[in-house]
Amino acid sequence: MIIRIMGEGQFDVADVDQALLQKYDNQVEHAVESGDTEEARTALQELHDYVVSHGKPVSDDFLGTSDVVVPFVDATLEEISELLTGEGFIPDPA
Repeated sequence: MIIRIMGEGQFDVADVDQALLQKYDNQVEHAVESGDTEEARTALQELHDYVVSHGKPVSDDFLGTSDVVVPFVDATLEEISELLTGEGFIPDPA
Protein backbone atom coordinates (compact mmCIF):
# COMPACT_ATOMS: atom_id res chain seq x y z
CA MET A 1 0.00 0.00 0.00
CA ILE A 2 1.27 3.45 -0.92
CA ILE A 3 0.44 6.35 1.39
CA ARG A 4 0.89 9.93 0.22
CA ILE A 5 1.47 12.47 2.95
CA MET A 6 0.53 15.80 1.45
CA GLY A 7 3.57 18.00 1.02
CA GLU A 8 6.03 15.24 1.92
CA GLY A 9 5.83 12.43 -0.61
CA GLN A 10 4.79 8.82 -0.86
CA PHE A 11 5.66 5.90 1.40
CA ASP A 12 5.29 2.17 0.84
CA VAL A 13 3.84 0.67 4.02
CA ALA A 14 3.40 -2.91 2.81
CA ASP A 15 5.97 -4.21 5.30
CA VAL A 16 4.89 -2.31 8.43
CA ASP A 17 2.76 -3.59 11.30
CA GLN A 18 -0.68 -3.19 9.73
CA ALA A 19 -2.50 -3.50 13.06
CA LEU A 20 -0.49 -0.61 14.49
CA LEU A 21 -0.98 1.45 11.33
CA GLN A 22 -4.73 0.83 11.62
CA LYS A 23 -4.65 1.82 15.30
CA TYR A 24 -3.18 5.22 14.44
CA ASP A 25 -5.69 5.66 11.63
CA ASN A 26 -8.58 4.80 13.96
CA GLN A 27 -7.36 7.36 16.50
CA VAL A 28 -7.50 10.11 13.86
CA GLU A 29 -10.98 9.04 12.78
CA HIS A 30 -12.25 8.96 16.38
CA ALA A 31 -10.83 12.42 17.14
CA VAL A 32 -12.42 13.91 14.02
CA GLU A 33 -15.77 12.29 14.82
CA SER A 34 -15.65 13.77 18.32
CA GLY A 35 -14.76 17.21 16.93
CA ASP A 36 -11.60 17.47 19.02
CA THR A 37 -9.10 19.48 16.98
CA GLU A 38 -6.19 19.03 19.38
CA GLU A 39 -6.73 15.27 19.66
CA ALA A 40 -7.07 15.01 15.86
CA ARG A 41 -3.78 16.83 15.30
CA THR A 42 -2.00 14.70 17.89
CA ALA A 43 -3.35 11.50 16.34
CA LEU A 44 -2.47 12.72 12.85
CA GLN A 45 1.07 13.52 14.01
CA GLU A 46 1.41 9.98 15.42
CA LEU A 47 0.14 8.45 12.16
CA HIS A 48 2.50 10.69 10.19
CA ASP A 49 5.49 9.80 12.37
CA TYR A 50 4.77 6.08 12.07
CA VAL A 51 4.43 6.17 8.28
CA VAL A 52 7.58 8.27 7.81
CA SER A 53 9.71 6.24 10.22
CA HIS A 54 8.53 2.76 9.21
CA GLY A 55 7.45 3.12 5.57
CA LYS A 56 9.86 3.09 2.65
CA PRO A 57 10.02 6.34 0.69
CA VAL A 58 8.77 5.86 -2.87
CA SER A 59 11.04 7.06 -5.64
CA ASP A 60 10.22 10.46 -7.12
CA ASP A 61 9.94 8.89 -10.57
CA PHE A 62 7.19 6.46 -9.44
CA LEU A 63 4.23 7.00 -11.78
CA GLY A 64 1.61 4.99 -9.88
CA THR A 65 -1.12 6.42 -7.73
CA SER A 66 -1.33 6.50 -3.98
CA ASP A 67 -3.74 4.13 -2.26
CA VAL A 68 -4.24 6.56 0.61
CA VAL A 69 -3.80 10.32 1.01
CA VAL A 70 -3.06 11.73 4.45
CA PRO A 71 -3.14 15.49 5.06
CA PHE A 72 -0.19 17.51 6.35
CA VAL A 73 0.22 17.41 10.13
CA ASP A 74 -1.10 20.90 10.82
CA ALA A 75 -4.27 20.42 8.79
CA THR A 76 -7.53 21.78 10.17
CA LEU A 77 -10.26 19.49 11.40
CA GLU A 78 -12.21 20.26 8.23
CA GLU A 79 -9.23 19.44 5.98
CA ILE A 80 -8.69 16.16 7.82
CA SER A 81 -12.34 15.16 7.61
CA GLU A 82 -12.46 15.87 3.85
CA LEU A 83 -9.95 13.07 3.26
CA LEU A 84 -11.52 10.53 5.61
CA THR A 85 -13.66 7.75 4.26
CA GLY A 86 -16.09 5.73 6.37
CA GLU A 87 -13.05 3.70 7.44
CA GLY A 88 -10.59 6.47 8.23
CA PHE A 89 -7.81 7.10 5.72
CA ILE A 90 -6.86 3.44 5.53
CA PRO A 91 -9.51 0.84 4.72
CA ASP A 92 -10.09 -1.63 7.52
CA PRO A 93 -8.72 -5.11 6.77
CA ALA A 94 -11.27 -7.53 5.41
